[in-house]
Amino acid sequence: MTLPAHINAGTFQDSWITIGSFDGVHLGHQALIKNLVDKAHSENHPALVITFWPHPANFFKRANQPRALTTSDERRTLLLALGVDEVITLPFNQQLADLTPGQFLSSLKQEFGLSGLMIGPNTTIGKDRAGTPDALKAIGREIGIKVEVIQPFVTSKGMVSSSRIRSDLREHRLDEANKSLGRAYRLSGKVVHGEHRGTGLGVPTANLEVPPERLVPGNGVYITCAMVNGNEYASVTNIGVRPTFDNPLEHPRIEPHMLDMQDRLYNCELSLDFLKFLRPEIRFKNSQELVAQIQDDIIATRSYFANENKRMKIQ
Repeated sequence: MTLPAHINAGTFQDSWITIGSFDGVHLGHQALIKNLVDKAHSENHPALVITFWPHPANFFKRANQPRALTTSDERRTLLLALGVDEVITLPFNQQLADLTPGQFLSSLKQEFGLSGLMIGPNTTIGKDRAGTPDALKAIGREIGIKVEVIQPFVTSKGMVSSSRIRSDLREHRLDEANKSLGRAYRLSGKVVHGEHRGTGLGVPTANLEVPPERLVPGNGVYITCAMVNGNEYASVTNIGVRPTFDNPLEHPRIEPHMLDMQDRLYNCELSLDFLKFLRPEIRFKNSQELVAQIQDDIIATRSYFANENKRMKIQ
């Protein structure tokens, strides 16, 4: 097993560990992590999260489109904020994929002092995804570790899952996605040059370039909060291909217009919290109709931010 550079074998003893992709660190993940931390710390043992990058679905090419709800660094930050002692991100490669569940748990026992494993009911780990909860319990008895299965986090809409959040984001159900995440969905990246069409229309926009593996919400117009250079700005963001103009874009772009801010942001790092879906992207008869609609979108955005209790931020 290849360990991250900052982790030394033998650093941890008698660890309680959970294993998974934890993409998005949604409410279900948060409930599992809380149980893990409470259990480990009540016994004065470390609470560790073992996760992977890239996502196994991407490695095995089971995913045919970008799907990551968080980058590896974002996920680590969110998990550490929940009180775990360390997040260990293993490079997901063929060597790791070929380990049987027993070999994998034995490696964790050797490297990290695994004494207790806490998992969700749908966990599958190891070669051919053979490490189901029942199989892991049997392995645990064999190699001398405790295995606890935590029940899923369920809302009135059903079980919270990363796959459901992905569908909600793609299909404009932003409120549902944010409720499942327990925070606003965030995209971060670098501001790059575009064609400056927004400037020509009197509504300058930034062109946000995000990592290619990140899931981008469905095309449309959103109320967002932009964070750049340590400041926050109310913003209205268009995701789409600009169908009103000749030669629409081949791939959607993420273009926030920051209210009351005129600075040039090229090469700056910018983050967007997606707060509310306003409308789908449509083709207008001309640029005048488009500008009129953008002004309506700006009015709706100002009205939204006038009500501060609607503000959702990453915890």
